[in-house]
Amino acid sequence: MDHYIDIRLRPDPETPAPALMQTLFAKLHRALVQLNSSDIGVSFPDFDVQRRSLGAGLRLHGQEARMVAMAALPWLQGMQDQVSVAPIQPVPTGSSHRVVHRVQAHSNVERIRRRQMRRQNWTYAEALQHIPNTVERRLELPFVRLQSTSSGQSFALFIEHSPEQPNSMQGLFSAYGLSLGATIPWF
Repeated sequence: MDHYIDIRLRPDPETPAPALMQTLFAKLHRALVQLNSSDIGVSFPDFDVQRRSLGAGLRLHGQEARMVAMAALPWLQGMQDQVSVAPIQPVPTGSSHRVVHRVQAHSNVERIRRRQMRRQNWTYAEALQHIPNTVERRLELPFVRLQSTSSGQSFALFIEHSPEQPNSMQGLFSAYGLSLGATIPWF
């Protein structure tokens, strides 16, 4: 990952930044699917865990040729007034690295019960007995709300930036630009 593209949300009095980031991220996902990409990573330079905010910036990371291919796609169509896109830049030397990944939680106890009822052939009473309300886990991470193209269901995609590390790790990125082990440069 030797190059990057910075995309900044412009302030919009009619649309809050989280809603714009959701739209931007959904468009990014579709573009990464179109490119069949597993080598473009994403980060959020302004993320704030305390405020559970991804901020107003999105940074794409990859090799120069992939960044050129990404920039050539019309994936930002319809958002030109809401974003500013910086030119492709080389990654600064001496950058640290971090993993940006998706975190999933089993946050809905009723869904967990229904799933176990199907898998274990339990009655609802048995599921209540085996799965107490205390199994619910709420995440305090920034997220974007997306809509699944396959099921049409809305879901929260929680995003975590791992601690900075001195060395990069190679690996694959999902169609969301996230990875469980591959790092992006952090600067």
